Amino acid sequence: MLEEHLRSRVPWSTEPSLKEKTDELGVDFDRFIEGLKNSRPDAEMAAEFGISEKAVKHLRDHFMTRGLGSVMGQD
Repeated sequence: MLEEHLRSRVPWSTEPSLKEKTDELGVDFDRFIEGLKNSRPDAEMAAEFGISEKAVKHLRDHFMTRGLGSVMGQD
């Protein structure tokens, strides 16, 4: 019974990672991160990636609030 309590539990994600979200939109993940790093405006990034400013804002907000992914659980 004690062994059952010592088993490791794999972390799980509550939502897709930023990489998955950029892939879904056809946005190059590394270029998107570079744009964030360089504080490029949403409109400029939207034009570059061919997506809406709203989509860029959503991706930026994901990064600012959750980082690259949102993994929860126990190790």
